[in-house]
Amino acid sequence: MSNAPLREIKTWSPEIDSEQRPDGTWIIRRKDTLGAYPDRVTDRLVHWAERAPDRPWMAERDASGEWRKVTYGEALVKVRAISAFLLENNLSAERPLLILSHNSIEHALMALGAQHAGIPSAAVSTAYSLISEDCAKLKDIAAQLTPGMVFAQDGSAYQRAIEMVFGPDVGIVVVTEPFGGGRECHLFDDVVGTQPGPEVDAAHEAVGPDTVAKFLFTSGTTGSPKAVITTHRMLCSNIEMATDCYAFMRDEPPVVVDWAPWSHVASGNKVFNLVIHNGGTYHIDHGKPSPAGIKETIRNLRDVSPTWYFNVPAGYEMLVDAMETDDRLRESFFRRLRMMMYAAAAMGQHTWDRLNEFAVQTTGHRVFLGSGLGATETSPFALMCMEEQEIAGNVGVPAQGIELKLVPHGDKLEARLKGPNVTPGYWRNEKLSREAFDEEGFYRLGDALRFAVPGDPARGFHFDGRITENFKLRTGTWVGVGALRAKLVDQFEGYVRDVVLVGENRDELGAILIPFYPKLRALIDGGQEMSDLEVLAHDAVRAKMEELLDAHAAQATGSATRVVRAIFLSEELSFDAGEITDKGSVNQRAVLRNREELAESLYNDHDRRVFLARKKREAS
Repeated sequence: MSNAPLREIKTWSPEIDSEQRPDGTWIIRRKDTLGAYPDRVTDRLVHWAERAPDRPWMAERDASGEWRKVTYGEALVKVRAISAFLLENNLSAERPLLILSHNSIEHALMALGAQHAGIPSAAVSTAYSLISEDCAKLKDIAAQLTPGMVFAQDGSAYQRAIEMVFGPDVGIVVVTEPFGGGRECHLFDDVVGTQPGPEVDAAHEAVGPDTVAKFLFTSGTTGSPKAVITTHRMLCSNIEMATDCYAFMRDEPPVVVDWAPWSHVASGNKVFNLVIHNGGTYHIDHGKPSPAGIKETIRNLRDVSPTWYFNVPAGYEMLVDAMETDDRLRESFFRRLRMMMYAAAAMGQHTWDRLNEFAVQTTGHRVFLGSGLGATETSPFALMCMEEQEIAGNVGVPAQGIELKLVPHGDKLEARLKGPNVTPGYWRNEKLSREAFDEEGFYRLGDALRFAVPGDPARGFHFDGRITENFKLRTGTWVGVGALRAKLVDQFEGYVRDVVLVGENRDELGAILIPFYPKLRALIDGGQEMSDLEVLAHDAVRAKMEELLDAHAAQATGSATRVVRAIFLSEELSFDAGEITDKGSVNQRAVLRNREELAESLYNDHDRRVFLARKKREAS
C-alpha cells in the first residue's frame, strides 16, 4: 500500500456490541443508535425544493450531448403533477406503476410521483423487455403485480414487449413514439401538465412508514423473479444508515455519476435516494462496464468530477486501463473524489493497487476504497467497511439499527439480518415470506461470512461465498466457492472478469473462465482485428493462461483450493437463462446448469481448449 496519506473524510465511528451463544451463534450489533429519519421517501425532496429550489437534482445528456438538468424546485412541481395523474387513473398497491425503461429523468420523476401519493412503483430490468425473446420473466412479473399502468421512455422500443405481455386495459405513458393498437397511450409532457389539487396533499399525508413504496425484483436466477416488498420505512431508515456512514455528505452534498440500473437495488434504492436525502446532484451515465459502453462512462467522467463513486470491479478495471493513457479522465475523476465503493463481485488486487496509485499521482492522497454487503431484501445497505484496508474484500460491520446473526453452518458462518431496513416479505407470496426468516425474525441472507480477525467483530468480515454454492470433491472435502472464485479472479490479473468453479464429486477442480477480451487482445500483435474465437485460440493467450494457472496451482495448499484445469466460455452469458444479472454479476449455479457439456469437456485432457497446470501437462 502507498505511503501517501489518505484523503480525510468524515465518516462513522461505530461502537460494536457482540455476544456468542453456547451453540456458536454470534449476535453483533451497534451500541450507537440509528438517528431520526423521515416517514416518507419524498419528504427530503420537499425539504430541498423549499431550501434549495434552484440546485440541480438530476442531469442527463440530451440528443445534442449537452447536460439537461432538473432542479429540486422543478422536480417537486412535476412530481405533484404525476401524483395527480396517477390518482386520477386509480393506481394503488393493487394496481401499481410498472416502469420498463432505462434510467432517465422522466423515469425518476414517474417513480417519485407514484411514491409521493402512496402508489408503489416497480422498475423492471430492460433486458426482460428488450433482450428476452419470449419476455417470460416480464410475464411472471405482470402476473404477480397486476399493474395499472406502464411507463416506457420510448414507445417504439418497448411496443413489442407491451403488446406481448399487457392487456389493452393497461394504460401506457411514453416520452416519445406513442403507439395505439386500441390501448390508452399518454405523453409524458401531458402527464406533467396535470393540475394537482388537494387530493395530492391528502394522499401524501396518508403515506406512512409501512406504506409500500416500491417493488424490487430479485434476479430470478433460480426461477421466476420475486417481488420484494419495499416500504417507506425501509428506504428512509436505510438512507439514514448510509448517511451516518458517509457522514461527509451532510456537509457536502454528493455529486454522483452513475450507470447502474434502477431496477437493481444498489442504485435504484441506495444511490438514488442517497442523493435526494443529502441534496446532491445525480448525473445519469448511459454507459456501462462493457467494451462498448465504457466509452460513454469515460466521456461523462471527463466532464463531471464525482465526490462519491460506485462501480462493479469490471467497471473499475476498464477505467484503470483507460487512465493509463487518458490524463484528462484521471484528473477529472480524482479531482474532488472523497470515496470509491465497489460491489457485486470480487475486486482484483491489481485493480485496487492501480486505483491507489492513480489517486496519489493525481492528488497526492489516496482516496478511500471500500465495499459492503447487502441484498434487495435489506434495501440494500447493511454492512460497510470504512476502515482502511491493505487488500480488497472486507465488507465491514453492521450499520446502525442492524443486528447481524452468524449461525454455524458446517465449517462456515451463515449471515442473517434484522433491522428497520429489512423487507416484511414477498408480494402475494406468504410461503416464500415465511421461509425467508428464521424463528427469531432474522432474514436469511444466504451468504457466509468469516471474521477478518478471528473472534473480533469490530474488525469486520470477509464474504465467504453463498451457502448453496459450496460443493464437495470426491474425497469429501468441501470447496469454499466464494473465496476461491475471488482469489482466482485476482490471480488471473484481469484477463478474466469472473470464473465458475467445476468439480463436484470429482478428484480435482476445474474452472470455466469468463474472458475479458480487451486485455486478452493486448497479448497479441494485431489482436484488435481478430474475432473473439481467434483471440481465445491464439498461442499467446494460451501461454499466458497456462502461466497464470501454474502460478495459482503452485501456491495452493490442497485439492479444495487448487484449480488444475481451465477452459474459456466462448459464448455470451445468457440473461434469459439467469447466468448473469443486469449489474453484470455471474451466477455460478445457473452457468453450471446450462453449460453441462462445457463443464464435462474440462476433464478431457485431449481437448485443445482446456488449459492444464504444469504437472497435469507433464503427466499427459
